[in-house]
Order: sequence, then C-alpha cells, then structure tokens
Amino acid sequence: MRANTPIVDTAGRGPNTIQRWTLLLSCLGWFTIALPMAHSQDDEQPVTRLPNWKLPTLGGKQMWTDHFWRQGWRIQQNAMTGHWRLLDGNNVRHAWGNRAACDAALQQQGLGDELAGAQAIVLLHGLMRSASSMSGLAQSLSDTLERPLINFEYASTRSSIGDHAAALRELIAGLPAEVRLSFVGHSMGNIVVRHALGDWQRAGDQATLARVERVVMLGPPNQGAAIARQLAKTGIFGWVTGKGGMELGPNWTDFEAKLAIPPCPFGIVAGHLPESNLRNPLIDGASDFVVSVEETHLPGETDFLEVPRLHSFLMDDPVVQQAVANFILYQRFIPPN
Repeated sequence: MRANTPIVDTAGRGPNTIQRWTLLLSCLGWFTIALPMAHSQDDEQPVTRLPNWKLPTLGGKQMWTDHFWRQGWRIQQNAMTGHWRLLDGNNVRHAWGNRAACDAALQQQGLGDELAGAQAIVLLHGLMRSASSMSGLAQSLSDTLERPLINFEYASTRSSIGDHAAALRELIAGLPAEVRLSFVGHSMGNIVVRHALGDWQRAGDQATLARVERVVMLGPPNQGAAIARQLAKTGIFGWVTGKGGMELGPNWTDFEAKLAIPPCPFGIVAGHLPESNLRNPLIDGASDFVVSVEETHLPGETDFLEVPRLHSFLMDDPVVQQAVANFILYQRFIPPN
C-alpha cells in the first residue's frame, strides 16, 4: 500500500470507527504529555494552568515527587515529563501545568498553617515503594501520638538520592519555621534523610538542623547494601532501580561522603530473621533478607532494636510501630519504667 493511500474499512468507506478513536486517543495522549512539558521548563513564565477535571489519582507511585505540603494538600512534579500538579488529601487532582499554576490554585483554597507550633512527623518510604507503604505506620503514630503526619512521596527509581533530598528540603522549607520535626524512614528513605541533613550542614543551615528532634530508621542500609552491589553486576538492577539504587550499591564509596549522621537522638530498627528461615545467599550474616543487621548500624546510635521481620514489612509490625512511637516520646524503643 502506498504511503498516501487512505486507511479504509472492509467496505471501502474510509477510516473505520476503531481507527478514528485510536488516532484521536493517540493525539490526546501526546497532548497531555507534550503540552505540560512545554510549559514546565521555566517556572518564571506566566501562570500556565491547563484545563482540569477533578480526577482521582494514585498519589504518585514512582512517577511523582512531593515539593510542597499544606494540610494534606501536595504539589508534585512528574519525574518523567517535568510538569506539576496539585493534589488534595484524597489524591484528587485540582490543577496541573507549571509550578506557578499549582501555587496559584493552592492559594485559592485558603488553607491555613495548621502546623504552626506543632511537632510534625515526616515519613519516607523506601526504594521501589510509595507513600502508601507507610500508611499503616502513619495511622498508628497518628492514633498514638496525635501529631501531624507528612507522608513524603518521591519517585525513588527515577532520580538520584540527592534529588530526592533536595525535594525533601524544599518541602521542609515550605513549612512554618517554628515546626519541630521527627523523621521516620524505611530503607532508602533513611539515606534520603541523611543526605538532606548533610545538605543542611554544608549550607550552614543551623536553624533547620535545630528543628530536627528525632530520627527513627527502619532497615536502613547505612553501610550501603551488599545485595545492591551483587545485583548491579547483572545490569538489570540499575535499569530497574535507577541512579538511587546504584548509589546504594557499586557507587556507595563515593556517595557516602554526602551523608550526615543525625545531629539528634536517632534509633535503628533492624530485621533479624530466625536461623530456621530461608536465607539470602547475597547477604552475609543475619539480615531481614534485604539488608544485613551489620549494614544498619551507624556510629552514635541512641538505641537499637532487632525484630524477626522481613525488610518489606518492618513498618507494618505492631511491635515496630509502638517502638517508633516510644522513641519519639522517650528517645528509647522500650519506654522507661
């Protein structure tokens, strides 16, 4: 068939219905990606707010990173296209386009600073996970401590840990200056926190560092991850986990210098599976099947707790959830008598 021959249906009447809809949907798909990209390169340009229907979203899921938070509303940036969107506390999209459009739409909501004078807890999920993986812990801490919770979403496989830390720092900078902070991270989320702390130290930002009261680390690869070093040899690991995953593995030696030890009380929870359980041959010694107990340690740790749980489910364990609350209150995983 020649290139200029029209596509016809079997009766020869021109493009059929299915082909028309396919063409239309393809054009719309390209429009929704290309247009926001065209307007997101320079946020100094006039507000570019694209037509919006208040649609429910998944909240992020490896494609979006939070940059601003207020009363559960979030401004996120897409890690692939670079465009921005505004979500409410139920993950419904209220605006999208460039950053200025989302800022303007948020201002229209008339939200106050409910965190003024508060002690907030910031949760950070791990590699290849999302904020929803921390929802059980968030609910437990909310019930136990009655403190505001910020469940930070970041596209863990799409950027470097330094990029994630920069987004976290931007989110913290957008909170009221008097808010006291505790960080609770799972796996790579702890390394994002340590990078942010290092960034504040290098910038001489003592005011922000002084606001950080507690850090609780669940399964942190504080010495890098042997499993990441081994899997990186396949070539597939880096393609799946991105630059952040490689920084935990073969690039750890150079990367580690960017990380800080928390300048506040910090506790570490490590998974230690019983000897009778299936062992991971890529990890030496006791482990949670992903991170070894030895890899979780960090000089100066205030308290340390081992639990018989798999890495991926540490934050869902009731014992761990109570231990996190105890540490935030008492600087100990087991409360004093």
